[in-house]
Amino acid sequence: MTRKAKATIAVLSTLIAYVSINSIIHVLRPAAFVWSAEDWEERSWIASSRSWFDRKSCRWLGICGAAHLQTVHGEFGHRDSAEWVNAQDAEPETPWRSFWLSGASESEWDAEERARRQIPDYVFHYAPLVHLYSGEQFWPGDIAEHLHHTTPTLNYTPIQAQWDHPTLADLDELNKWGPRHVFLTSNDDVQSRPPWLEGDRNIPQTDENHKEESWADWDGRVDGEIPGDTEEDRAKWYDFRRIQQEAADVHESETNEHSQAQQILREEIRKRYGGEEIYDGGAGGRSDAPAILVVMDKGNGIVDAFWFYFYSFNLGNTVVNVRFGNHVGDWEHCLVRFHNGKPKALFFSAHQGGEAYSYEAVEKIGQRPVIYSAEGSHAMYATAGVHEYLLPWGMLHDVTDRGPLWDPLLNSQAYTYDFDSEDLRASTFSPSAPTEWFHYRGHWGDKFYPLGDNRQYRFAGQYHFVNGPLGPKFKHLNRHKVCQGSDRSPCIIKNYVEHGKRPQRWGASRPGE
Repeated sequence: MTRKAKATIAVLSTLIAYVSINSIIHVLRPAAFVWSAEDWEERSWIASSRSWFDRKSCRWLGICGAAHLQTVHGEFGHRDSAEWVNAQDAEPETPWRSFWLSGASESEWDAEERARRQIPDYVFHYAPLVHLYSGEQFWPGDIAEHLHHTTPTLNYTPIQAQWDHPTLADLDELNKWGPRHVFLTSNDDVQSRPPWLEGDRNIPQTDENHKEESWADWDGRVDGEIPGDTEEDRAKWYDFRRIQQEAADVHESETNEHSQAQQILREEIRKRYGGEEIYDGGAGGRSDAPAILVVMDKGNGIVDAFWFYFYSFNLGNTVVNVRFGNHVGDWEHCLVRFHNGKPKALFFSAHQGGEAYSYEAVEKIGQRPVIYSAEGSHAMYATAGVHEYLLPWGMLHDVTDRGPLWDPLLNSQAYTYDFDSEDLRASTFSPSAPTEWFHYRGHWGDKFYPLGDNRQYRFAGQYHFVNGPLGPKFKHLNRHKVCQGSDRSPCIIKNYVEHGKRPQRWGASRPGE
């Protein structure tokens, strides 16, 4: 027998053995192949392909939708500018703007109710700023506008007519359909890049005459000990469930250190609700897409301020010039934890994980922390540069830079939240903001496309398009520590910002991060 024949037999034998073992394990232990929520629907997903070869290749070799594969060349999708220019001209003038004014009237509040809705001034004083990526293709989105361009579906079946748009005031009514199977499905082919998906109108508008504070020589290191960051001090806020009852009184000087500046800030924010555009003189620009602020008083002087940032599309990253992980709808967040009115630590969400830092460690403009939002994925980082994650040797990475500086404080909807009673209240800063949307338990984007859809493929368990994410309510808001993972897991709060390190992953995190 020739050497060539032996090699051929060896290759065929290996392939047959692999397929056989793979098939046996699929039958005996199907859960071993479940790496994501999408994998639970493996059988029906594969069956959606009309190609016998594709179905067998997917089941036996893990190569799914090879005929649909598109390598990355330039921008995502294939936008027809003429089509969308005409569509924009015909569209009514931002009908979703009124959605944000559909909440209950503050005239119904008594003094006790108003106190429940009051957000401490220091939360706004230390509100983070966000550097968006300079070459971003999908900018911040307005969730009200997002609803205007989506149709609720039960898996792939429409629940209501396309023209019957859900609103911020009735979105929670979709929960009756079995919430985890409800998806807000785009009315447009996302690969045609409709303007509402790109969010160009929401690019922050900055003051060109403002010179940003330079951090070019900053390496993330904090020299010497951090004031007030002793083990004894950290024990008072690190894990609120383990804290012993502290004195109820907080020294007035601790909460009023910047009272004059905070009073000015409050008055400026209040002006917005009288219809006047405001600008507080900071470095960041205003976006037409509102950020969402959810503030929780966790007792013993601990206050958690969650800043949520929404984008109508998440552009997945590439591996060997093939893109994976796209999804409609994208929620990112930053948590700032305060103790007795002082910022102590921050958590930046990134994919299925994130990183926690002490307040002193992160870059700041004035006293406001600075976040860097990654290109496409919008994952949040503490520095500009290249950030590896998930795969070794930088095969999968995010990129951040000092693109447009977004000041979410200039356009935000602020709430207070009681986790135990599930009461979300519009704050005194945005008294007309609706609350029903927050309790929607379904997905904020399309269900992952079937294998039979020309836009879909999967290799090595990674899908081109995945499910849209769940909303802010399901981001572990009642976390004991600042990290998003399990409360039983350690939470490392770094006093030094490391460049290019992988974000920590959390097994208990929800989809869409």
